[in-house]
Amino acid sequence: MPVNIATQYLGLRLAHPFVAGASPLSAKLEGLKRLEDSGAAAIVLHSLFEEQITMAESGQIRHRNPFDQQFAAALAAFPSSGEYPLSPDEYLNHLRQAKAAVAVPVIASLNGTTAEGWLRYAKLLEQAGADALEVNFYDVPTDLNLAGLTIENEVRTIVTELKGALRIPVAVKLSPFFTAFGHLARHLDEARADGLVMFNRFYQPDIDIRGISVQTHLELSTSRELLLRLRWLAILHGRVRASLAVTGGIETPHDGIKALLAGADVVQTVSALLRHGPGFLKTIREGLESWMEWHHMDSLDTVRGRLSLEHTADSDAFERANYIRTLQQWNK
Repeated sequence: MPVNIATQYLGLRLAHPFVAGASPLSAKLEGLKRLEDSGAAAIVLHSLFEEQITMAESGQIRHRNPFDQQFAAALAAFPSSGEYPLSPDEYLNHLRQAKAAVAVPVIASLNGTTAEGWLRYAKLLEQAGADALEVNFYDVPTDLNLAGLTIENEVRTIVTELKGALRIPVAVKLSPFFTAFGHLARHLDEARADGLVMFNRFYQPDIDIRGISVQTHLELSTSRELLLRLRWLAILHGRVRASLAVTGGIETPHDGIKALLAGADVVQTVSALLRHGPGFLKTIREGLESWMEWHHMDSLDTVRGRLSLEHTADSDAFERANYIRTLQQWNK
């Protein structure tokens, strides 16, 4: 039985739900073409960072001059301009070339934390041909006087400003570490965010006890990270207007199916592509098709959100009951 796995994301019609997320693979045209040839339904470009933009425009990072001796130590951990794969101007040109080189939608990516001048680049990305914009808010507030509501309002303000300035869709990539993530999701929905991407990965430095220093490292994601994402997909499906995307923890075709059952409109994959190559896109797509055929499901609409909490009478009670039941399953 043939199956229809077409979907919509950010108002874009996609042949299937598997999207190449922001990664180094999209930093070069040959990488973009490999992703398209391997079957990516859409491609998210690697991120352009707020710090790159402010450094290029004003010579400052977080309102500080990295070459000023009094700020040098505080800003030393930031990469130099030459360490990024593309400068802001080169990123715009790369986007133009990408749009000419591939037929699938190309989604630009901005990564930052504040509502300042770097956001004007969103308009430049739109003018360069981006089909949509993904804004990645990654911040670990260390100011003990900063209230959670203040942080949430800042994110909502940025989204409101972007939606007022752009014609292309805007997806918001977020951390799960908000006091009430569902409340924030609803407010972003009210601010007309076109999509919510769950979640950016929380990179945590280690401590080198031999050298007595902080040690950064990057590990590719595994299926173990998926469960938190499944929970919030299941909670939000059917309760917000915005498209829902999952990213992080998609290691196998089964992971992609789980995300769709929980309520994802699209599944972004990065680590699996870096681990196995772009050919993984075909593997995960065929895995979904085979599973749907086995279950006699002919459309993705019969899969999406099937295990969400949309029709649960009391979702709070359901979550609490699952928590208690899980604890009772332990047998020594």
